[in-house]
Amino acid sequence: MKECDHLGIVIVDVCSANAITSINIEGIIESEFPEVAVLKNDCLSYCGLCAASPYAMVNGKLIHGKTVDACLDNIKEAIKKELAIFA
Repeated sequence: MKECDHLGIVIVDVCSANAITSINIEGIIESEFPEVAVLKNDCLSYCGLCAASPYAMVNGKLIHGKTVDACLDNIKEAIKKELAIFA
């Protein structure tokens, strides 16, 4: 799905230079959570964190993990918390 096709009630922003993009973050998140939009950005201005560990922004909240898998798990949990607000 193209970035501009929809915007979900939860937005996950990722830096295109971050380790989290080593996986298909858009495909994984958007297939599991159709109401979520994943947007890749050139830079989110967290360069120190970006170089040190995988991270993303979920509705403006910084989510990170020591590994890509841990970060993905943390992102999914943050999405569930955000979606609970709209339930």
